[in-house]
Amino acid sequence: MDLRDSWTVFFLFCSFLVVAFCGQNGFLSLSCGGTTSFSDSSNISWFSDTPYITNGKTVTINYRDGSLSSNVSARFFPHSRGRACYRIPVNNATSLILVRAKFVYKNYDRLEKPPIFYVSLGTAIAAKINLAKNDPWIEEFLWEVNKDTLAFCLNPTPSGSSPVISLLETRPLPKGSYTKGKEDFTNKLLRMSYRIDCGHINESIRYPMDPYDRIWNGDRSFVPFHATKGFKIHNSFNQSNIVEKPPSAVLQTGRVLARQNTMAYNLPLEGLGDYYIILYFASILPVFSSFDVFINGDNVKTNYTIKRSEISALYITRKRINNLNITLRSVNFYPQINAFEVYNMVDIPPEASSTTVSAMQVIQQSTGLDLGWQDDPCSPFPWDHIDCEGNLVTSLALSDINLRSISPTFGDLLDLKTLDLHNTSLAGEIQNLGSLQSLAKLNLSFNQLTSFGVELENLIRLQILDLQSNSLQGLVPNSLGEIENLHLLNLENNKLQGPLPQSLNKDTIEIRTSGNLCLTFSTTVCDDASSDTPSIEAPQLITVPGRKNHGQNHLAIILSTIGGAALTIFLICLSVFIYKAKRRYEALHKTREETDARNWGAEKVFTYKEIKVATSSFKEIIGRGSFGSVYLGRLPNGKSVAVKVRFDKSQLGVDSFINEIHLLSKIRHQNLVSLEGFCHESKHQILVYEYLPGGSLADHLYGANSYKTPLSWMRRLKIAVDAAKGLDYLHNGSEPRIIHRDIKCSNILLDIDLNAKVCDFGLSKQVTKADATHVTTVVKGTAGYLDPEYYSTQQLTEKSDVYSFGVVLLELICGREPLIHSGTPDSFNLVLWAKPYLQAGAFEIVDERIQGTFDLESMKKAASIAVNSVERDASQRPPIAEVLAELKEAYGIQLRFSESCENEN
Repeated sequence: MDLRDSWTVFFLFCSFLVVAFCGQNGFLSLSCGGTTSFSDSSNISWFSDTPYITNGKTVTINYRDGSLSSNVSARFFPHSRGRACYRIPVNNATSLILVRAKFVYKNYDRLEKPPIFYVSLGTAIAAKINLAKNDPWIEEFLWEVNKDTLAFCLNPTPSGSSPVISLLETRPLPKGSYTKGKEDFTNKLLRMSYRIDCGHINESIRYPMDPYDRIWNGDRSFVPFHATKGFKIHNSFNQSNIVEKPPSAVLQTGRVLARQNTMAYNLPLEGLGDYYIILYFASILPVFSSFDVFINGDNVKTNYTIKRSEISALYITRKRINNLNITLRSVNFYPQINAFEVYNMVDIPPEASSTTVSAMQVIQQSTGLDLGWQDDPCSPFPWDHIDCEGNLVTSLALSDINLRSISPTFGDLLDLKTLDLHNTSLAGEIQNLGSLQSLAKLNLSFNQLTSFGVELENLIRLQILDLQSNSLQGLVPNSLGEIENLHLLNLENNKLQGPLPQSLNKDTIEIRTSGNLCLTFSTTVCDDASSDTPSIEAPQLITVPGRKNHGQNHLAIILSTIGGAALTIFLICLSVFIYKAKRRYEALHKTREETDARNWGAEKVFTYKEIKVATSSFKEIIGRGSFGSVYLGRLPNGKSVAVKVRFDKSQLGVDSFINEIHLLSKIRHQNLVSLEGFCHESKHQILVYEYLPGGSLADHLYGANSYKTPLSWMRRLKIAVDAAKGLDYLHNGSEPRIIHRDIKCSNILLDIDLNAKVCDFGLSKQVTKADATHVTTVVKGTAGYLDPEYYSTQQLTEKSDVYSFGVVLLELICGREPLIHSGTPDSFNLVLWAKPYLQAGAFEIVDERIQGTFDLESMKKAASIAVNSVERDASQRPPIAEVLAELKEAYGIQLRFSESCENEN
């Protein structure tokens, strides 16, 4: 071995040590269906997939891999009618991650039916897996991080058998890598086609030689072996300009054409698509090779020269190709290449709006059913009962489901073109649909509706309105005839009577009226009002005959002209009068509003300029919500504050804003977030709160660090006690009583010592009458926390807050969110899933992060009060004062238990 070889071995050995001792920073390796942790021959740690998915069945598959016999665990999803999703936590500081999965069938079920299914990442259909074609099957993707959780889902096909997965891995990649050269291809997922180590003929190279655990395969399958030769590199190379950082072990070999002028790789591709190609070059000869580079016959680089002691790369994209030919043609000395990567660029569809998703979740909860709705409603595949156009939900069909009423939430589905709610037990008047101005087809047939309501006239694009077989009474409103595009109106089998509006008397509208008491365009009373099937008169065609007296025509024209001018002058004068009156009213209203604002009792009314200075021009965002954004600010006295800036300029936003100022100006309690002041200027609605640096309870239960530093059971109980104290003050200590109406984990904030305070009073309601049992109001709140009795009756009580707080207690116990969309249907809703377990004393569902650390009696008491708080019948729920007392006892028990454990140690 010469000196250069010695240095090469030393360099590789040092590189190996660095990688080995740095550990697997950011690696997550899941043995799907496995139950134990282990380390493989590369010292990669593997873990069970149980914390990341809640459904599926496990199996051990035995098969021969070449000459070796292998046993692998797997998870399969029998009879799955929806997506089966892994929820993988992702470090937001990482910009790109590698996702790799292995799928094995090997006839484990003896059915000889290899499954066919789709794999999706987020909203993207990443790949179609066909285990009849290859078994095992490995897929690898590069995913740009934009959330703190990655949804990796298996999507069944109608006749594709049960999806199955064996291994799932994620790896962080160098920041900024795999972006150069594809700037014109935005919002793409990279699916690996090839990663080739040129000239390498042995086993694949991966971790620890590649610290990012990419798998590099040899190239013998793609280049005629006799035509080229592999060389080993004996130099150290500067690769600082190559963000992807191919490992030194890969650059040690290259393919060099020794006797011919042209070297080519012919690579089959899986279907027509857009591809991203990276070619890596390192000087392995004592000469400066130069050559032309061709992709599918196109010259993409002329006279490309490899510089000594450097590596370089070419980044190339190609649209709509189904095969790939990489050709190097000699210009000076020999063509050579060290490695290359080829990726299929897969479109990532845009997500549906958060408003739409939230509305759909509330609707699903109101049905009491599992509709299979999870993640995004439109992508990668539309939910059941839904059709989409792009990322817009345009059709919703919930027929034969017991809804009982059209909730206000339906009004948030602004892109709906078709709504089918036939046979859903709807009663009363038609309501909460007036905002759906894109609606073309509305089917409310076979219900118990009694009144048209007043909102149908707002549906300006409505074409078909089916109201047959309801209990509609009285007259048909004139406003229906003003819907210009309406061409079918079905009123059959109702209790309507009287004349139809003449505005409906058009030959462009088909009207069906059989089965009513009496409906006709005639203004005369029906002769037989008891007729079950009165016929509708044909639309009348009115013609105006031409007149022979031209003099009279001229006179009529003159008179009509004078009358029109007079009418115009009158309308102008009236408009001026109305405009001035409106301006006077607005000025007076604004003056009163500003005067009222300064009398609301807040400590300080800020100007917008002061807010801008305090937040350094809104520099640091610390939170976002449907109301807008929250910024970190600092007052002149040095006090840190949270500045909530509303973007909602609708009346709902104004009402909620004013409501929160009124309430927080009156109340003061150590467990309620205090209001430091507000800004209420034109176009600016800003609330300034005390700043709580501990974040929200949701952050600590589900955030990126929730598994690294989990909340102990004693700390969770303390937070629950603090929040219950705040609620108890609202219900029993303030005058008038206050119902919060939006209790949830994200509205419980923590200070630096993790003491809890309840925040966000924008939706709160005051109970002004001392003897009032409820407040009747439209349903508002958050899906998963919403009191089902309040939802169905629209009667808000303090027990509605108790229900929401009970859900929070279940979250503290189980460590999972109120609504999830993976696992078996009976596990989607936390309340429905957890109650039977906790009532039976089955505490295996307790959050694994606190298993083995809690006192059993403490847990029993907390579980009991949580279960009682989420009873469907509000009368069976305890008042918040009783909840607080029980939680204090549970906390005391746990405190004594923890102290005794410390003394023993």
